[in-house]
Amino acid sequence: MSSMPRLFVNSDLVAGGAFALDEGQANYLTRVMRLGIGDAARVFNGRHGEWRAEISKIEGRRAELTPVDQLRQQATSGGAPLTLLFAPVKKSETDFIVEKATELGAARIQPVITERTQTRTVRLDRFQKIALEAAEQTERLDLPEVTDAVSLDAALAALPDGTAVIFCDEAGDEADAPWGGQAGRARPMADVLPDIKGRPAAILIGPEGGFSPAERSHLRARADTRPVGLGPRILRAETAAVAAMTLWQAICGDWRD
Repeated sequence: MSSMPRLFVNSDLVAGGAFALDEGQANYLTRVMRLGIGDAARVFNGRHGEWRAEISKIEGRRAELTPVDQLRQQATSGGAPLTLLFAPVKKSETDFIVEKATELGAARIQPVITERTQTRTVRLDRFQKIALEAAEQTERLDLPEVTDAVSLDAALAALPDGTAVIFCDEAGDEADAPWGGQAGRARPMADVLPDIKGRPAAILIGPEGGFSPAERSHLRARADTRPVGLGPRILRAETAAVAAMTLWQAICGDWRD
């Protein structure tokens, strides 16, 4: 099964229900992979599970697939839904965050603009393509929702009621010390997560340079915010995103399903 190409499609998937591929997918199967009539690929759409589908028509640059057998039913993850809120950084690092968030099971990926965010424009179409390719490669049965960048306040306001915001807070409270010194440091994330297990959550990762003092005070004052620490070293934004999502999946997510 693993040797078959795997594609995300928008069409409904039902036995015998032929559907057309877009031109890029048709080119990939028939010219890159050199598949012909009767050859199979795995397809999923986020609604109807995963199917084995056979190429039933090739006409020039067009091709059709016909679903034959359902390989996996659409299953809801055993863990609570997870949103990743992150401040965009440099292009390659931001691409990395989107890819790894998809691999690590984020249900929603939301870029946020903070006071110190240096990259304030994002290519939503690029992010969506990265997420699609990562989902195809990692056996996900769905795609994460990838949204356009909004302000930090707007992102927080849009979260469903009851969402625990896991605020990755690397700073301390000493104004004159590098990164705030040691006073007022957040509790280790692994110690905080058991308290919110079963709740929908949003991990919040800041920009290079961290959150401003005003943002940090505002976040710590929110009732549903849980400040957490990721160890004694200051992590790069993309490293922090992967580290935080890994901890969440291990304790609150679907890694034990």
